[in-house]
Amino acid sequence: MDGFIIFFQQLIALLNPMVIILMFISTTLGILIGALPGLTATMGIALLTGLTFRATDVQSFTVLMGIYVGGIYGGSLSAILLNVPGTASAAATAIEGHKLSLKGEAENAIIATRTASIIGTVIGMLALLIVTPLLTKIALSFTSPEYFMLALFGVLICGSIGGKDLVIKGWIAGLLGLFFAIIGQDDIFSIPRFMYGNSNLLGGIQIIPAMIGFYAIPEVIKAFTGQSEINNDDVFVSNAPRRKMFPIMKKSLRTIIQSALIGVGIGSLPGVGEDVAAWVAYDTSKKTSKHPEEYGNGSWEGVVAPEVGNNAAIGGALIPLLTLAVPGSPPAAVLLGAFLLHGIRPGPMLTTEFPNFIYMMAALILLGVFCMWIVGLLIAKPMSKILKINPVYLMPVVAALSIIGAFAINLNFFDLVIVFLFGILGYFLDKMGYSPAPIVLGLILGRLIDDNFRRTLVVHNGSFMAFITRPISLLFLVIIIITIVRQIMNSKKTRNNTKVG
Repeated sequence: MDGFIIFFQQLIALLNPMVIILMFISTTLGILIGALPGLTATMGIALLTGLTFRATDVQSFTVLMGIYVGGIYGGSLSAILLNVPGTASAAATAIEGHKLSLKGEAENAIIATRTASIIGTVIGMLALLIVTPLLTKIALSFTSPEYFMLALFGVLICGSIGGKDLVIKGWIAGLLGLFFAIIGQDDIFSIPRFMYGNSNLLGGIQIIPAMIGFYAIPEVIKAFTGQSEINNDDVFVSNAPRRKMFPIMKKSLRTIIQSALIGVGIGSLPGVGEDVAAWVAYDTSKKTSKHPEEYGNGSWEGVVAPEVGNNAAIGGALIPLLTLAVPGSPPAAVLLGAFLLHGIRPGPMLTTEFPNFIYMMAALILLGVFCMWIVGLLIAKPMSKILKINPVYLMPVVAALSIIGAFAINLNFFDLVIVFLFGILGYFLDKMGYSPAPIVLGLILGRLIDDNFRRTLVVHNGSFMAFITRPISLLFLVIIIITIVRQIMNSKKTRNNTKVG
């Protein structure tokens, strides 16, 4: 109870015109950064950390948290409208969100993701206030075997979401992503792998340029070859009337609760982050839904789940950051640098040296949620009008923004080569019925799988027993086996029904 009193005191102290104006501006900027392919919340926080160095602590962290909250939500806008996720955490949202936009539900889908993002962020904030000690202990129990199993489970999610006609295609695509992830110098013995003398690959294939290639370039090619799904003449002449969000959220209540728990839990695991939280939330929603047949065709639950999950991970990611000085996500890692830059040292002594800091950060998150709600109200309808633009005129703009976003990350021309090569590969894979989502997920989790698998074997002298003797690792292994068996049985059942039909 004392914690909530301090929280509200901090919130009241932040309600001054300067802080509110800064939060509105930074949240809006964060949404725009998240919506533009390649410009992530991590990048936005990194760019503004230096610019806010001479500002006060409150002003600096107001701007950085506004970018964080807005950036995670903003990725859903381009995912829904163009099937081009602005951030990796919005890739799961694109699966159902873009299908809804093709039905004329773009504005409603944007409102739904905004509502889900607000709910997820608030729940993550409450977790930061209430269950920080518990989740910190759980996160501390994770070692290499647990991280390996968690990441492997993430790739197996591809079997549920990736295959457009066969489940095995999702797993094949996920394995392809894992292969791309191990290109470059490995993190344990610093041995170059699959580089073929190209020094540009020393740091591996960057996720954002690859993601832009897989998502944006195929859409541009399809627009110019007349294969685009967007048909303004018969789809968007009259958009669907605005829906009331309460019935949708009420119907998705179970999904919201489980996605929020997933987001907070995964967010609190050091280094995992919002991307994995979104995918696990989406896959769990699909597996537990009463209407799984709606998934892949524009499911409202399928839009709500990843947005609740990835936004709840914001509060979850701050838990290990503030209490252990171990960031729970890439944006949180950049925030760690910002804290140190301002003389604030996260860790066990934080509550002693800065007793109100955790409550101030939670109050900033809530203030960011309020600003996100206002900005979201203003942009929902104008953003939905983007779909009325002819794809032939729209997609070149998307391509230009994608190229700028890919180049801006490292100012490296080789990243543009990655965009082009992966774009061509993504186009042909799409023609063969392979979704880019599992490949991107494989890229995100590949290093985590590779490093923790080999680290476990090194520590245990080549023995695999660590994967089955540690309780949490064994639990994940059982879940993985059940997932594989269920997917195989469902595939056989689907084929039998097809033959009978």
